[in-house]
Amino acid sequence: MATIGRAERAEDRTRAAELLRQGELVAFPTETVYGLGADATNDRAVAAIFAAKQRPAFNPLISHLANTDAVGAFAHWNDAARALADAFWPGALTLVLPRTDDCAIALIASAGLDSVALRVPSHPDAHALLAAVGRPVAAPSANRSGRISPTTAAHVNQELGDAVAFILDGGPCEIGLESTVVGFRAGAPVLLRPGGISLEQLQAVVGEIVMAELLLDAADRPSAPGQLASHYAPNKGLRLDALEPGPDEVFLGFGPDHSGSQNLSAKGDLIEAAANLFAMLRQLDQGPGSAIAVAPIPETGLGRAINDRLRRAAAPRR
Repeated sequence: MATIGRAERAEDRTRAAELLRQGELVAFPTETVYGLGADATNDRAVAAIFAAKQRPAFNPLISHLANTDAVGAFAHWNDAARALADAFWPGALTLVLPRTDDCAIALIASAGLDSVALRVPSHPDAHALLAAVGRPVAAPSANRSGRISPTTAAHVNQELGDAVAFILDGGPCEIGLESTVVGFRAGAPVLLRPGGISLEQLQAVVGEIVMAELLLDAADRPSAPGQLASHYAPNKGLRLDALEPGPDEVFLGFGPDHSGSQNLSAKGDLIEAAANLFAMLRQLDQGPGSAIAVAPIPETGLGRAINDRLRRAAAPRR
């Protein structure tokens, strides 16, 4: 299994940064989920992410930056992107922007696209690590491709083990869902993936946002992470909008009317439900029963992102 260090220890953060600069893979905490990090400017290091995750090479990665000022070295701003960054960075928002001609982020991280996905995380341990590395760090979720995303260091170790040189343990992730991804068409924002920043929050800053589903058809390649139809999946089958479990199913409830072996939030709090989602799915996947039945989740606020993950988790497996 991988070596685990503590994020609050300066020597462990220093070791993690040195390993990243040497081209090694390091898992680290963010406010969303744990990321599998590599020096985004090192082609071989980024390729190692795809190999460790068994991730399709056409699926682009998010590169993480220590601060907003670094964006101009890698991508071209537009007015809507700047407004969103001012409102939500550092935080759970990824912006997909056109690459600059001299962008140092490896092309493999962009999966051959002429865009680059960038995020400035708010987690203090992630920020300290990125500042110490001094380079953009490509970091998808630290799990095997298509599987449940990790929200603790133990999840990363279970998923990837020796494929990672070092795991920086910063405790459970606060949000528990991946970042919201926004791209742009002729400068107008497009929601490519719902996540930790809700559609309503985005619209309060930039007005109407087009949903990616209205622009893409099934034959299009992903323009951002998390767009594959099957993703975030447990080994067991998943049945959505269930009011009670069926034979040999375990139940994942939501709200006071849904008791079960697990409840995302007994008080119906979508923030609490998002934080619990991946950890509870993982726990139920490892227990008894042949399938997981999930209670209905409201399609508002963070519920939109929770339902997105659940629908992809329940989709036919690739």
